[in-house]
Formats: sequence, structure tokens, C-alpha cells
Amino acid sequence: MKILFDSSVLIAAFVESHPKHKPALSFLMRAKKGEFQLLVSSHTILEIYSVLTSAPFKPKITPIIAKQLIENNIKSFAKIIYLTDKDYFEIVEKMSHSNLSGGIVYDAIIVECALKAKADEMVTLNSKDFLLLTTEIVMKMNTL
Repeated sequence: MKILFDSSVLIAAFVESHPKHKPALSFLMRAKKGEFQLLVSSHTILEIYSVLTSAPFKPKITPIIAKQLIENNIKSFAKIIYLTDKDYFEIVEKMSHSNLSGGIVYDAIIVECALKAKADEMVTLNSKDFLLLTTEIVMKMNTL
């Protein structure tokens, strides 16, 4: 089974003080044990780094710690999904056709990666935009 993680789940797994830390960490540990293949969008890697290094977490997460978290929990065993320039233009087409604008486009990148990788499931902490983007797609959405 292949499961694509949204940045929200990985951030929660990395940050002990996050309210969803326990269920997110549990899901990440299942992936590390090989219960399923962990998929991550290439875009998500930078989003995670940005949030970890700029959010007011206590204690503060330094760039070095953020890099280590990403390397130890993503780089070392996740399959990274990349999009082509054609894929990005298709996302713009889908967004304009659906009259969607703003930040939802970043969730559309994640959905496109899930489709490209033929993911069985997506895991997120905030399914609202993902459910809007996947109304015509058969894919399990898991909200922690």
C-alpha cells in the first residue's frame, strides 16, 4: 500500500508540542516499520522546512534541526514524488476550470503527486481543501 503524507502530518509528527503529535508520530512510525510505502511530494519537503524554521514552536527549531528531521524521517526512506512542468500547467488548467484560486493551489500540487504515484491513500490534518480537490477521484482520505 502507498500513502502520501501531507506536510501537516509530518510537521505534527516532528513537533512534540503539536496537539496531533501522537497520532501523527504513530502513523510515521508505521511507515518506518514498512507497513506501507510513505510518499512525499517534493514540494512538501520545502514546506516542512519553512514551517519548522519559522513557526513559534517551543523550543525553537533551528535550520540544522529541521534539516536533520527531514533527512532522518523523509530522505532516508520515503519515496519523493516529483512533478514535471507539464504537470504544473495541468494543475493551473484544473484550478482555472474549477474556478479555484489562492492557497488551495498548493494542496492541488499534493493531490497531483498522489495521483501520479498512484497512492492508495492521503493523510492530512486538514482535509477540507483536499476533499474539494478530489471529488472526482477515488482515493481514501485519512484525517488524523
